Amino acid sequence: MTAWPATAELAQVLNVDNTDDWATALDRVRAAAIDYVKLKRGAWVEGTDAPDDMLAQAALRMAEMMAQRPTATSEELGRDPTFVRLMFGHRRRFGIG
Repeated sequence: MTAWPATAELAQVLNVDNTDDWATALDRVRAAAIDYVKLKRGAWVEGTDAPDDMLAQAALRMAEMMAQRPTATSEELGRDPTFVRLMFGHRRRFGIG
């Protein structure tokens, strides 16, 4: 299994040169993106579940979008084609309409 993306990886994607100045903000965005991916996955069990490459990349993509589009809603960000493609086949919970 893969690990969630590190803050340094997010800083690289966002082209942040001085990560010391932005460490708190990067950590918050990273944590929010990981939580969003877990929520979208559904029924996440800490200690049992672990991200695969696709989920880790989905979290990195979500963190990138959250940082670049801070006024966008989670619904708008969740419809990003790349994010949707990365989450494909990983959902455990489905809405019933």
